[in-house]
Amino acid sequence: MQRDLTEGRITKTLLAFAFPMMLGNLLQQFYNVADTLVVGRFLGADALAAVGSAYTLMTFITSIILGLCMGSGVVFSIRYGEKAMDRLKNNLFLSFVLIAVVTLILTFIVFGGLDLIIRLLQVPETVSPLMRSYLQVVFAGIIATFLYNFFACVLRAVGNSVVPLVFLGISAVLNVVLDLLFVLEFHSGVAGAAAATVIAQYVSGIGICVYTLFKCPNLRPERKHLYFVKKEVREIAQFSFMTCLQQSVMNFGILMVQGLVNSFGPVIMAAFAAAVKIDSFAYMPVQDFGNAFSTFIAQNYGAKKNRRIQKGIKSAFGAVFVFCSVITVIVCLFARPLMLIFVQPGETEIIAEGVHYLRIEGACYFGIGCLFLLYGLYRALKRPGMSLILTIISLGTRVALAYLLSGIPCVGVTGIWAAVPIGWLLADLTGIWYYKKRFVKLREENYESDKSRF
Repeated sequence: MQRDLTEGRITKTLLAFAFPMMLGNLLQQFYNVADTLVVGRFLGADALAAVGSAYTLMTFITSIILGLCMGSGVVFSIRYGEKAMDRLKNNLFLSFVLIAVVTLILTFIVFGGLDLIIRLLQVPETVSPLMRSYLQVVFAGIIATFLYNFFACVLRAVGNSVVPLVFLGISAVLNVVLDLLFVLEFHSGVAGAAAATVIAQYVSGIGICVYTLFKCPNLRPERKHLYFVKKEVREIAQFSFMTCLQQSVMNFGILMVQGLVNSFGPVIMAAFAAAVKIDSFAYMPVQDFGNAFSTFIAQNYGAKKNRRIQKGIKSAFGAVFVFCSVITVIVCLFARPLMLIFVQPGETEIIAEGVHYLRIEGACYFGIGCLFLLYGLYRALKRPGMSLILTIISLGTRVALAYLLSGIPCVGVTGIWAAVPIGWLLADLTGIWYYKKRFVKLREENYESDKSRF
């Protein structure tokens, strides 16, 4: 079902479009969370630390592909808002070729540099063989990640957020079943958990590709659309690579923090691995709401509905405030029971450190919710560079403070946890200031006459 986001009641339309995306990304977390749950429960703390560190690395790699797809998705949304279907089909072809090439190059790089990557992450000797076994299998799913995210972005750009959810739901259930089968029945260890993830990824990737090509003929490029135009390629590349850079910087900063966490030993590594999964579940819905918000803004930007954009901004920030307030209360109150999902009750040190992390981060979830909306807003208003700047401020602050504060004996690992919300706050203040400085003046102006300023 394709949804025109330029019509209808704003809050209802935005929430109806966003909800399947939010639910879908929660399901997507099962790819690694299922591994973490099974591994932590049945294979021990070293295996949990290995999968947790691998998750951070895979998030960084996936962010490159996801950023390219998200950037292209903004272009698709603008074309759909303009009702320029021939141009949209040509852009789909150009984007697919561009991102497919990058995906293949990335796959060769990570397989060739696996040992170097593990050394750079400062993985302890007791953990590195397990991490290597996991990554050697899970890297095979990079192509599947590209297929799913590309076609999911295509469908979401035209207002269809339900079909990506369906395919993701099927593969998430399959992942859990295969995890249990490979680890408990076949005793294949962390490599089996990785294989379960990869198989599930290909089910969702190939499935959504086939669906889009055969069930959405209005989106299927024909021979007349298979051509290269320098101007179109430049615009797609600008959006795609800028968003990719933003996503990569964000996750590279997290990867640097992972290396710092690893230096504190297996207990802190395991606590961080489990707590980050809970953290991701907690704020992932607002990240997806930010992406849905970006599609809403982009479609209305293409349709030149300035007033609707302004109303949508107010509605989105109000919804995020309510959601984050509820999640903050839940995470802070139930931090220990949440940690027990992933960690055995006897691992008291791991549980205590994970609870400490969750209560610091959980108290500040509105900061990251606001930041995701700002990312989406600036991408849709053809300012992807501003999203990158906000990411650099957020992650730069986080990394710098994490290394600085954790070196103080009386602060230690608490400094790593506290650096995160401080980074969110500084980025939020910068993004809001920039909006008031540059964009409020344009509320009553026509986008057509002012495109160059965006």
